[in-house]
Amino acid sequence: MEVRDPQWLRGVLPLLVLTVLTRGECYGYDLSRQLETAGLGTIKGGTLYPVLARLEREGSVAIRWSEPTSGPARKYYRLTPAGKEQLAAGATAWLAFAERATQLLRTASEEHHDATT
Repeated sequence: MEVRDPQWLRGVLPLLVLTVLTRGECYGYDLSRQLETAGLGTIKGGTLYPVLARLEREGSVAIRWSEPTSGPARKYYRLTPAGKEQLAAGATAWLAFAERATQLLRTASEEHHDATT
């Protein structure tokens, strides 16, 4: 079982949501399942829906309601052109940050390993 700090996900979750929405529109539970399938762990509604609401307010996602013949109505989310721009800029920034953080952590790990051998 992989151990992960929940705070790690908090900062990058909006970008991950936008990334999943590049595959097409989906409703919240489906989005949560796709993130879980990607290996990010269980993302509860109390974490996911505020992110979706903020992305909607910012104009990065649009919503539509589906009224099925049976079962409850579902709110579907889709990526907007502004969301695509936000994703492109955010992904570039995140990857640069993650690369620098990885380099720093790797150096520290190597130094620790060298000091203990």
